[in-house]
Amino acid sequence: MGRLRELGVDQQVALLFVVLFGLLVLATAAALLWSVRHDDHPSAPRLKRDLRALWVGTCVFWAAWISGPLGATLLFGVLSFLALRELITLVHTRRGDHRSLILAFFVILPLQYVLVGTRHFDLFTVLIPVYAFLAIPVASALAGDPQRFLERNAKIQWGIMVCVYGLSHAPALLLLDFPRQAGRGAFLVFFLVVVAAAAQLVQEAASRWLRRRPVARHIDRSFSYRAWLMGALAAGLAGALLYWSTPFKPPQALALGFIAGGAGTLGDLVMRALKKDAGVRTWGNRDSLTGAVGLLDRLAPLCFAAPVFFHAVRWYFRV
Repeated sequence: MGRLRELGVDQQVALLFVVLFGLLVLATAAALLWSVRHDDHPSAPRLKRDLRALWVGTCVFWAAWISGPLGATLLFGVLSFLALRELITLVHTRRGDHRSLILAFFVILPLQYVLVGTRHFDLFTVLIPVYAFLAIPVASALAGDPQRFLERNAKIQWGIMVCVYGLSHAPALLLLDFPRQAGRGAFLVFFLVVVAAAAQLVQEAASRWLRRRPVARHIDRSFSYRAWLMGALAAGLAGALLYWSTPFKPPQALALGFIAGGAGTLGDLVMRALKKDAGVRTWGNRDSLTGAVGLLDRLAPLCFAAPVFFHAVRWYFRV
């Protein structure tokens, strides 16, 4: 670990991507061999889908790094737009919501990412929870449609909060300025993605192995406190193993990994509740004819983990 920390930033980033793509190549080869023998297995389509998602996610992360902070901000802005579109297409809206939706997609979303790219952190953290939450119902009221007014506006506000506000904190990590740690923003994003994924995978595995004691039976019969704790602990351990690539010491990395991973899995539970309310199993429901592709299913834990991780880091390290 000491030798890894002594490497230059460019050397560490190069090593990171060599390891990432190397592991993906090995995983893809193993999956292909397994699918040849078990092509009719019911989990084969899901394995291929998850593996394809890993390739896409890794390539997006690589593109975000090589394009720099500005390119990464634009890239996450596009992801926010697509995720918000998926959510809005699967919830009930009316003609009277058109003004609010135009405001959300073409004013609030780009303005949020402009504030991120220009490092106006104090304003970007309150733009949506304060100003957007006041502006959305005003625009809706001006449309003159009072039917289900509160419910309609709450759905739009919640969509902006998750898909725009939450996700916009990921590129903001690239712009945090740590003393004597310039250029390590990409590692913070990588740290966040790894701990969120580790928590999700371990929690799902633990929910199958452990005796189920579901907390919210009507939302997710597999979610339990014990499975959540195991997922959060796995995220903390993954964070501690990655401390060499961050400005954190091992105990700090463990604590931040635990917090981010635990927040991500709780966020996934919330999004499952929203899917139950919308009457779909996935955001990319093939029967909905909405054009949704399931992006939000992949991003949901990150949308909750990113703001918690970002503000915990800013508060603790005073950056």
